[in-house]
Amino acid sequence: MQRALISTLRLTRPPTPLSARRCASVGAAQTPEIQVRALAGADKGITEILMKRPHACNALGNIFVSELLEALAQLRDDQQVRVLLFRSGVKGVFCAGADLKEREQMNEAEVAVCTQRLRSLMNEIASSAVMGLIETTRGLFPGAGGTQRLPRCLGVALAKELIFTGRRLSGAQAQALGLVNHAVAQNEEGNAAYHRARELAQEILPQAPIAVRLSKVAIDRGMEVDVASGMVIEGICYAQNIPTRDRLEGMAAFREKRPPRFVGE
Repeated sequence: MQRALISTLRLTRPPTPLSARRCASVGAAQTPEIQVRALAGADKGITEILMKRPHACNALGNIFVSELLEALAQLRDDQQVRVLLFRSGVKGVFCAGADLKEREQMNEAEVAVCTQRLRSLMNEIASSAVMGLIETTRGLFPGAGGTQRLPRCLGVALAKELIFTGRRLSGAQAQALGLVNHAVAQNEEGNAAYHRARELAQEILPQAPIAVRLSKVAIDRGMEVDVASGMVIEGICYAQNIPTRDRLEGMAAFREKRPPRFVGE
């Protein structure tokens, strides 16, 4: 078991550079619904994924999902990307959820494929705003992972209540329940959440990137198993961090009373 875990948890090397900042599946005459932008200057290391499907309020249609999955695949092993932000290019909305107009035109087999792709996408990311799993109010089932993730976040009883009623939550309500970390008052430009997310990204940016990445792996994988197995996963991740230059730099900086200069090695 431990050998299998080591193989699963080992960080991918060498890094694969991000060769394109838009999806190859998008033709020259078509405006991409997903755009990727690497920030520069003091924000170097932060990359933004801009979601821009204004006519459908960023609903998760086939093209939108394909472009987003392709962007994530390109970014996953890019060692220059330390923090990834998802940003809406549509004022007043983050993501409207599944594209029900498109879904209505699908047959049963196509719906199954679409749902599986959404489930794969949600395995890569997680999102929130005025939110809710409202599928039961449309005769649908929250099959992109909602019935599994929400109980793990809020507990079974509250997850059932929210899914059975299809209730929408405000940002403040979601924060009070622990479903989101932060809720901010909206500004005139409609991008207050983006600015708060960018502030948080700037806090993460100077930290040791390999230690951050391994911490994410340990938390995500550890939540899928019992505590004893989670401790094994943590130990494997810890062992991978020991030989890094960044670990030595962190200890040297502490000893010399100076800020560390992490390089991701």
